[in-house]
Amino acid sequence: MTQLPPPSAKKLGLVIDLDTCVGCHACVVSCKGWNTENYGAPLSDQNAYGADPSGTFLNRVHSYEVQPAEGEAQLIHFPKSCLHCEDAPCVTVCPTGASYKRAEDGIVLVNESDCIGCGLCAWACPYGARELDAKEGVMKKCTLCVDRIYNENLPEEDRQPACVRTCPAGARHFGDLGDADSDVSKLVAERGGFDLMPEQGTKPVNKYLPPRPKDEMPEFDVLAPYLEPIASDGKGFVGWLDKALSSLPGGAK
Repeated sequence: MTQLPPPSAKKLGLVIDLDTCVGCHACVVSCKGWNTENYGAPLSDQNAYGADPSGTFLNRVHSYEVQPAEGEAQLIHFPKSCLHCEDAPCVTVCPTGASYKRAEDGIVLVNESDCIGCGLCAWACPYGARELDAKEGVMKKCTLCVDRIYNENLPEEDRQPACVRTCPAGARHFGDLGDADSDVSKLVAERGGFDLMPEQGTKPVNKYLPPRPKDEMPEFDVLAPYLEPIASDGKGFVGWLDKALSSLPGGAK
């Protein structure tokens, strides 16, 4: 079985804002594209245009209707991928050492050349964040685009996971959650970021920001501003217009 390294000071991960995510699936598409063309074996699809298509994805977006204690029900879009847990059970059950956690930054990866496709890591993951690629017979998971974030050939602004760089709503954030002064750590502290299923004891590095309560707008007539008098003192343009209209044949006297 694979051993976990000591907890790293640097903990790279994602912060996902459930209040901002619009469920557009741009992160899913960009993740599929980048990880099919770059790190590891391509993410295959089976019967893509048939009656029962399936495929391998490292990031998925689920949508739920949630009923708050007060107010109306809300539709919440919930992106989910590997959370790069500090105490990752998917690593410790791997019989070949293919699943491992990097000591330098805490990213959990799979050495596909050592993976035998036994699926034990998928069974151990409480978040369902691992997928067996049916074509290659190896386990696939989010890599935080490790081949991208350290690539000095890319412009600095592109050295982020593909999903973060693509998100049109700015709902995904990337950084060092081991650094209390990082932007992502400050965001978690300010917005009350939380762990997914903390009772599992896996200590996920990725955090979620809760949706904000929706403001209630008072009912109003959209035409009301146009129906209310702009001025009542008979001065200025309104006063002149009133006099001009009154002087017309049939005008008000």
